[in-house]
Amino acid sequence: MIEPTQILDPVTGPAQLAARLAEPAPGRIQLLIGPRQVGKTTLMLSLARTIGAQALYFAADGPEAALVGSWERLWLGAEQIASSHGKAVVLLDEVQRIEDWASKLKAQWDRIRRLKQPIHVVATGSSALDLGCGSKESLAGRFERLVLPHWAAGAWAQVFGVPIDAAVATIVGWGGYPGTMPLATEPGRRLAYIRDAIIEPAIGRDLLAIHPVRRPALLRQVFALAARAPAQIVSLQKLQGQLQDPGALATIAHYLGLLEDAFLVAGLEKHTGRQVRQRSAPPKLLVLTNAILAALDPRGAPDQVTDPARFGTWVENACLSHAWNAGQQVRYWREEPLEVDGILEGSWGQWAIEVKTGEYGVHDLAGLLEFTTRFPAYRPLVVCDGAGLAIAKRAGIRAMSWREFLATNGPR
Repeated sequence: MIEPTQILDPVTGPAQLAARLAEPAPGRIQLLIGPRQVGKTTLMLSLARTIGAQALYFAADGPEAALVGSWERLWLGAEQIASSHGKAVVLLDEVQRIEDWASKLKAQWDRIRRLKQPIHVVATGSSALDLGCGSKESLAGRFERLVLPHWAAGAWAQVFGVPIDAAVATIVGWGGYPGTMPLATEPGRRLAYIRDAIIEPAIGRDLLAIHPVRRPALLRQVFALAARAPAQIVSLQKLQGQLQDPGALATIAHYLGLLEDAFLVAGLEKHTGRQVRQRSAPPKLLVLTNAILAALDPRGAPDQVTDPARFGTWVENACLSHAWNAGQQVRYWREEPLEVDGILEGSWGQWAIEVKTGEYGVHDLAGLLEFTTRFPAYRPLVVCDGAGLAIAKRAGIRAMSWREFLATNGPR
């Protein structure tokens, strides 16, 4: 589950962040994280254009950052801008590329606060930035965490001017990385881009560089196995048995947590109705964007007619990851033989959802009905094809099409 101060929308994100920067300075550092290639740098450059002369953009992965004294010159420039324009906004892109970035940023922020300089700071980082203890220790109490998540169909349709149904189909079959749009007619290049520009750097560089991983080969194997089992409940013992390099269960669970913090794969917990976490329950594996499925499955995106089972799995994964990326707490429920695909809690409300992409009967909703009987605070919802709406209605359960679910910001 994403737990940010605020989730930014790719379309309205610059305006949302600009509103914070219009507040009196100095304020808390705005720490913006998110998956690779979702538009963090684009958002920063848009901010710089909007703010104008008060903005000072600094790319920590650029050649100028390697020059001796570049860090000191950056803050001297910010002070000069603040003196001549009344306020300055420092935009630090890929801040984790700076050695000991958290301690250095803390020292500058403390100095700004002590001298009451009118300087705002926005810092972005890789998908694994928040894995570093720096933001949680050195910068404790000094920052607000924001997330630019994987794109939803609504943002895709609005930015690229495509019909919402086409955007939904893209999210299910290809994921929502905006950089893949120019490659829409070249599927081979599109998949290579996802693998080489997103997945490999996120695992091979971000995770390994920022967080100590004692067994990187095992981390890769856990990721690969999780990506092959989207929206499936898999025990850690079973996962361990499939690994070529078996590791302790605690290590495997830890690596799943790292992959979730890197916006790649999440292990959903079982809903128990108790506040105490049930660690013994197996996780439900959720791939946080279907782009990963497309890139790693040699069969490609499934067809609803010729491959209905796999298509249903991809749609379920897309729906649950849509909720996760929107900041909802997503869990599952199972009491053999009954099961509910997703238990949602957050700004959308409390929902128990069942995802159906083919024919089904009222008896297939037994788990949903049993769960909402036991936990009446949760409202049941069937997410299905258009033809299945009437079946849910006969059972007295609200329903919406999975296309509508993915096209909107949650049920209301």
